[in-house]
Amino acid sequence: MAGLYFSALTLSHFRSHRRVELNLDDRPIAIFGSNGAGKTNILEAISMLSPGRGLRRAKVDEIARAPEALGWKVSGLLHSLGQLHEIETRAENGSNRTVSIDGKTAPQIALGRVARVVWLVPAMDRLWLEGAEGRRRFLDRMTLSFEPKHAEVTVAYEKAMRERNRLLKDMVRDAMWYGALESQMAEAGAQVIANRAAALARLQFAMENAQTSFPTAELSIENPDDADFIDGAEALLVALQASRSTDLRAGRTLVGPHRADMKAIYKAKNIEAKQCSTGEQKALLLSLILANARALSEDFGAAPIILLDEVAAHLDAGRRAALYDEICALKAQAWMTGTGAELFTELGDRAQHFEVSDDDGASVVEPR
Repeated sequence: MAGLYFSALTLSHFRSHRRVELNLDDRPIAIFGSNGAGKTNILEAISMLSPGRGLRRAKVDEIARAPEALGWKVSGLLHSLGQLHEIETRAENGSNRTVSIDGKTAPQIALGRVARVVWLVPAMDRLWLEGAEGRRRFLDRMTLSFEPKHAEVTVAYEKAMRERNRLLKDMVRDAMWYGALESQMAEAGAQVIANRAAALARLQFAMENAQTSFPTAELSIENPDDADFIDGAEALLVALQASRSTDLRAGRTLVGPHRADMKAIYKAKNIEAKQCSTGEQKALLLSLILANARALSEDFGAAPIILLDEVAAHLDAGRRAALYDEICALKAQAWMTGTGAELFTELGDRAQHFEVSDDDGASVVEPR
């Protein structure tokens, strides 16, 4: 049996789903149905059972099914490293999201201690072509999968930076106002940098030491100002202090891990990912997700829950079959969506198959 999987999942008033109850085993899950039927909503619900805002980064009041506006709930029975946990996240109408594990209220970060979840959604297909912010978020999500506390230091860094930016915009020049904030940024920022570097090293190792049909990338983290903060908090603090006059003119902080970018070189052709074909770019993304899963399997003790939305897009039948083979070899409970059942033919009975359809505005999920 797989070391990490859901044996039951329940959605209540979650987006298009009025109520869904799924009974599952440890195999991958293939979900098919027409566009707009509610397939992605199931994957989003699972992503909410991990730290953060989920794969759509939605606000809690955007998720509840309309027109009832009763709030929403996602719960599951999670088998994790030989233990069974009841996990739940919910938000009542007009209230903040809450989390409970085994009947006890818990912080979001606690979800990362019992489960690891990674995902790839169509919005990421343009990851290599668009701005650095999306790549930072992608890198931070992978880093969070290795180190759940990464969320806390990232929030601490961003909170201190917002306060510093407020001083900069107000043209405050007195150094005493900046000292404590820059110290907080340096401590948290150095940890952010160290966590990212460790995650990237794990990904690189996992890609280079695997038998895989997917391409290998040469990964790196770059800063536009070429500043090197890897020596720790003291070096970052010095850089922040030295940049203060430049930052005053700009009205914002111009040095630090919030300026970093993740770069990838397609090793087989020695070209940047942004110069690759659409199919090659998708294959590189899948390679990263699979490397993330392999590394987590070693570190956490089980392969993560993998969410792959519209996974067949830009993949030919051969590469699709290779992906399914690797997922099954990982013993991962991967949740995959597509428009037709034929996209999952290669999986056969190695997976559970569900069809999602629309019934008068409500999503219906049935085993097939």
